[in-house]
Amino acid sequence: MVRVSRSSFRFLVRHSGESRNPEPPDPDQGEASVNKQPVVYILASKRNRTLYIGVTSDLVKRIWKHKNNMVEGFTKRYGVHQLVWYEVHESMESAIKREKRLKEWKRKWKLELIESSNPNWQDLYNTII
Repeated sequence: MVRVSRSSFRFLVRHSGESRNPEPPDPDQGEASVNKQPVVYILASKRNRTLYIGVTSDLVKRIWKHKNNMVEGFTKRYGVHQLVWYEVHESMESAIKREKRLKEWKRKWKLELIESSNPNWQDLYNTII
């Protein structure tokens, strides 16, 4: 498991005339994104409300899809779109193990995990694009 700071990410600069949600960032087209690394993440509908735990190898693209309701199922049905916590891993195997463990945690522990690094429950999506 590897924890990553904001300085480890490259940022995408949006020009004032661009749409807020045109398409997910595509590194092959020159736009920067989180390096394709395994990541466990937690989304929330609001502070202390519905939580969703997931794993992906492309965090920016996956969160963009959640935010734009392109992922059928739980997050679309319950409006769970706010990225409140994430953790980068060395391998997909370790990320999946962590995801499974977090899903078994008590809700109180999950809330404490989120608040230990994001006490105001800010949406972290803009910090990773």
